Amino acid sequence: MKLRKFDDYLAEKIGDTEYAVAYLEAAIEDGGVEEFLYAIQKVVAAQGGVQKVAEESKHGRESLYKSLSKQGNPRIKTLDDVLHALGMRISVARVTG
Repeated sequence: MKLRKFDDYLAEKIGDTEYAVAYLEAAIEDGGVEEFLYAIQKVVAAQGGVQKVAEESKHGRESLYKSLSKQGNPRIKTLDDVLHALGMRISVARVTG
């Protein structure tokens, strides 16, 4: 039996929007903003790539790469546009505990 690489497995799973939502929620909950941006990069790649999402979100490809990079500091509007292009939206929840 040949084992698959975890990255390949993850890419397959987060190609599904419901799984991608759970993945992004876990990333921001457990890792904060930097992990969330990294997770968005993974989801974008799994769901058609930066070019496709850039076109659907009406942002330039290079601008999107820069915004989602580790050094990036995307505006909330950019994140909203990207998530909308992926079939998701931003929401707010009360912190408990």
